[in-house]
Amino acid sequence: MIPPVINIFEKAAKRAGKILVRDFGEIENLQIESKSIGDFVTNADLNVEKSLLETLNYYFPSYSYITEETGEIKGDENTIIIDPIDGTSNFIHGIPFVAIVIAKMQNNEITDGIIYNPILNEFFWSSKGQGAWCNNRRMRVSNRNKLTDTLIGTGIPFGGRIYKNYLNEIDIMSKTTAGIRRLGSAGLDLAYVASGRLDGFWEKGLNLWDISAGVLMVNESGGRVSDLNDNNWKINTRDILATNGKIHLELLEKLTLL
Repeated sequence: MIPPVINIFEKAAKRAGKILVRDFGEIENLQIESKSIGDFVTNADLNVEKSLLETLNYYFPSYSYITEETGEIKGDENTIIIDPIDGTSNFIHGIPFVAIVIAKMQNNEITDGIIYNPILNEFFWSSKGQGAWCNNRRMRVSNRNKLTDTLIGTGIPFGGRIYKNYLNEIDIMSKTTAGIRRLGSAGLDLAYVASGRLDGFWEKGLNLWDISAGVLMVNESGGRVSDLNDNNWKINTRDILATNGKIHLELLEKLTLL
């Protein structure tokens, strides 16, 4: 049985998703305002967030909210975290790897979350103790335990986000795995780890709204999420490694030996 909070998140995401799908089909008509190099806010971003807040505020008027565009809205101890379009650059370029991400946080713990790609019509959800699901099918992480058979996701830094050693990370992962994938949406990367499509994922400098729902999904699918020092993921963790659990320590060793 789907928890009531997930039903409400789904209603909000699918209503807002109609805006995203409509604008995705009319990319050339969007007014794009540059926030920084490679980081854009579109009319769609703002309209999707507005739609999400309208629906969620109706059902949860007393809650606090953390959103990528609006920022923090103070309320009670329950917090809803929103990324209206995870993968904005993909969206602008007409690449269908985009997602609406919504999560609920209580006492600094993520309890429920959804990741919805309205272009591909994939709805991922998870609740603590309830497992993780995609379009009503239970998700489990992959069983691959040999690094040379694994497919690993990452985010390649750009502009001012470039950090020392990132090319070395990519080099060692390319040499020791079956390949690297860069989807351009950390939310979908984590959903893909949870569903077994990817065997692992690492990225640095992420925000809570990027990964809140996905971290829960990986854990509920039998995987593991930590920072790059092998500490358990916390809400202020910005550098993460998520895997099927079987390759976690080996991947961590590769990344930290650089």
